[in-house]
Amino acid sequence: MNEWNTATELPWLWAGMASYALATFIVIRGVVLTRGGAAGAAVNRGYETPAFIFILAGVALLAMALAERWIRIGHGPFVNLFELLMSQLFSLGVIYSFAYWRYPAIRASAVVALPLMWILGVWVLMLEPSATAFPPTYYNNWLWAHVGLGKFFLGFCLVGTGLAGALLLRGVPRLEPWFRQLPSDAMVDHLAWRFMLLAFIFHSAMLIAGAVWAQDAWGRYWSWDALETSSFLTWLALGGAIHARLTYRLPMRAGAIFIIVVFIIAFLTYFGTPFYSSAAHKGVI
Repeated sequence: MNEWNTATELPWLWAGMASYALATFIVIRGVVLTRGGAAGAAVNRGYETPAFIFILAGVALLAMALAERWIRIGHGPFVNLFELLMSQLFSLGVIYSFAYWRYPAIRASAVVALPLMWILGVWVLMLEPSATAFPPTYYNNWLWAHVGLGKFFLGFCLVGTGLAGALLLRGVPRLEPWFRQLPSDAMVDHLAWRFMLLAFIFHSAMLIAGAVWAQDAWGRYWSWDALETSSFLTWLALGGAIHARLTYRLPMRAGAIFIIVVFIIAFLTYFGTPFYSSAAHKGVI
């Protein structure tokens, strides 16, 4: 039977993505209409609560999609690319909504962060919702720690990248009025690097948890397979960027470019390397 006909999680997925789309539209419209100085910025803060509600609604609907798929296929939906993208959209929504609620100063940067999530959103909607057997090596508690820590890493990386993107865009005279709700450039830079430092902590913990899982699953802590190597390079890139920021006092816009480059490397590690590599790290044993 066609997988599309049996994938009962799809209506929840589509509804969740529609909710994210509405949040993205509300944020972009609200930020773009922020013109005319401080008074205009104050008036247009009204978009923030509706956007937050739709982000939360998207998170809830994606949680239902994940639960429905879990029940249907009989195991956690975290094996193939379709499942990885769907679960990542959920976790990114959870972490970003928390940051959006907890730090009102960053909210205008959602005009960058939410469209970045739509790279994954469009991608997952184009994929076949096929099910993949759960590998024996995935029945391990350290795997859940490894995956969970990685989701926090990418979520904090998204928040930092949204701020970095807003900092760069604000340097364009025609776009500067869009970001008058953000604090000063120095504060945006400070917040962006705080989130990237959190991302570095979680990435480090993810590597440790992954090594322990690998020892249980394959009898070695590290084997330099494609995903391990790419993940280590991501860690080096992020650590190097933080070191450069703290030691050499990078100009703010150069630092923002560093953050975006790290995000691109992390994105390719998460959503590229596991699916071209034939290594056992994919869990196919």
